[in-house]
Amino acid sequence: MIGHIHSIETFGTVDGPGTRFVVFFKGCPMRCAYCHNPDTWELTGGEDKTVEEILDYYDQNKEFYMNGGGLTATGGEPLVQIDFLIELFTQAKAKGIHTCLDTSGIMFRRNEPEVLAKFDRLCKVTDLVMLDIKHIDPEGHKKLTKQPNDNILDFAKYLAEQNIPIWIRHVIVPGITDQEDELTRLGYFIGGLPNLKALDVLPYHTMGEAKYKKLGIDYPLEGVPALTSNEAIIAKSHIIDGIKKRRSELAAN
Repeated sequence: MIGHIHSIETFGTVDGPGTRFVVFFKGCPMRCAYCHNPDTWELTGGEDKTVEEILDYYDQNKEFYMNGGGLTATGGEPLVQIDFLIELFTQAKAKGIHTCLDTSGIMFRRNEPEVLAKFDRLCKVTDLVMLDIKHIDPEGHKKLTKQPNDNILDFAKYLAEQNIPIWIRHVIVPGITDQEDELTRLGYFIGGLPNLKALDVLPYHTMGEAKYKKLGIDYPLEGVPALTSNEAIIAKSHIIDGIKKRRSELAAN
């Protein structure tokens, strides 16, 4: 089986616990306005690799991943190549490697039995999911990513049903995802997920703008300032308020 791979990072430190071997998959149906990897959108380009080639490369540096680290699949959107992803994680787990999926969940389809069966197989070999919820509001999500968020939120619920640990990631973009009420709504939603293990609030940055210019693509957020650290702290506090409210209600019931 062949996977279409954009690149591989051998010493990732922000893509899951510990030091990670990070595989960037090609292909993504999302068109997030702040995406800093537009060169991963299409399945073309990059390199074609087998699972064996990737794991052989992992083994060259495996000593660095043994103390709480492992392998992370990111992108692009790894779920676009779910068959290859399942095979990669299956063989990785057979070698005792911790597997982490960094995803938006956009490909999840509960009502399509064949697709759901693949997700069931994937869950059996996935140790952690880092789920990137772009926007809690349906219309806001469509405007930001060109895709709906109903399947994404359903995927979060599905992972709870499967008891797969999740880390929630949320990028705070000034004027787009920084509204207090929406941040509280996001917190209220994820507060109902018993498998929630961590929350990463990521401040929007403009480092991707140069890549867009190099690729000849208009940058959708040109002129939007980077978020400050203090603004990120405030935004996270609103999300935590929502989490606390939901968990308080659940405890009362």
